[in-house]
Amino acid sequence: MGTTNIVDFARRDEMTDALTELLKTGAQQLIATAVEAELVSYLAQFTGLRTDAGHAAVVRNGHHPARPFQTGIGPVSVRIPKVRSKDGTPVTFRSALVPPYVRRTKTLEAALPWLYLKGISSGEMAPALKVLLGPDAVGLSANTVSRLKRDWANEYEAWKGAELDDEPIVYIWADGVHSGLRGEDDKLCALVIIGVTARGKKRFLAIEDGVREATQSWREVLLNLKSRGMNAPKLAIGDGAMGFWAAMDEVYPETRHQRCWQHKTVNVLNCLPKLSQPKAKAALHDIWQAETKVDAEKAFDLFIKTYEPKYPKATLCLQKDREELMAFFDFPAQHWQSIRTSNPIESAFATIRHRTKRSKGCLSRDGMLHMMFKLGQCAEQNWRKLRGFDYLAKVITGVTFKDGIETTNPDQITA
Repeated sequence: MGTTNIVDFARRDEMTDALTELLKTGAQQLIATAVEAELVSYLAQFTGLRTDAGHAAVVRNGHHPARPFQTGIGPVSVRIPKVRSKDGTPVTFRSALVPPYVRRTKTLEAALPWLYLKGISSGEMAPALKVLLGPDAVGLSANTVSRLKRDWANEYEAWKGAELDDEPIVYIWADGVHSGLRGEDDKLCALVIIGVTARGKKRFLAIEDGVREATQSWREVLLNLKSRGMNAPKLAIGDGAMGFWAAMDEVYPETRHQRCWQHKTVNVLNCLPKLSQPKAKAALHDIWQAETKVDAEKAFDLFIKTYEPKYPKATLCLQKDREELMAFFDFPAQHWQSIRTSNPIESAFATIRHRTKRSKGCLSRDGMLHMMFKLGQCAEQNWRKLRGFDYLAKVITGVTFKDGIETTNPDQITA
């Protein structure tokens, strides 16, 4: 027996709403008036045509049978007029407002894939819309959603090949988003890169399938971005996945690296007993929340001295990425909040992970990528500009920053 998350209201077909019925009646009358105006305009072009008896050659000829037309307020009955020619010339009136075979409004048709994206599976689409639109909501099958999903595939392919040379990319965040798919040997790992432009706008640069987080997979992603015109970013932010960093050194060797402090904190604490984790976490915060790099180095050394005797594995996990963890001090302080972690990707994919849990058993690898792409586009619309985006131009031109503050070049003072 199948499971469903659609709640069927009892006696739905007997429920009435005076306002909805009034709107439907008004809509039906408005459509009839508009179609009538179309007919008058259509007949006007035959005004000069007359039969031998002097009568009009093209006249009205009743109506086609009424057919329901799905709208956002429910089904509305539509009757399209017919015409005929008295001299045998074939003529047909077709309404531009209600074309033949169209069974629903474009806004309703556009809503179907978004309902799917937000949690209604294709098999439950018809019951869901019947609850919303009434028992007469027909023609809203799983095939409708499947057909519309094919459009996502075309959009995704076009997006993957779009040029990226319109404006420079300053920072990028990279991460691998894992999602299980039943019936496949390997789990899907979507390799995701988000960039921020010179004007502070965040945008998805890549959402591609990969083999876990291997160097070869990341190399392919980065080479594709480079071929599309992406410049070398000033800073790349990500976790400790070695595949990405090795690929960055090959494709964009001039880009600096910044390890994600959130991931690093979790990894270090996993090497400690639970009783020691609260104090250790506070000690780690003292490092990346320090006002200057000198203070951060002191806090770093203190952590190593404190925990190395008993927990060398934890200190080794922290020590191996020391330089990369401190890179953010050489960039504007206004950007520190964003460039210390890979949170832009984590927060964007929180809802995507939630959505894909329900449908992971009925999606192919391509289907999962297309869903991630469309959900990513939804999230992208709500992103705000990077805090302190006016400093990005200085980062691009190579202005030096120390402890987040712009430094003055002595040569400039002399000049």
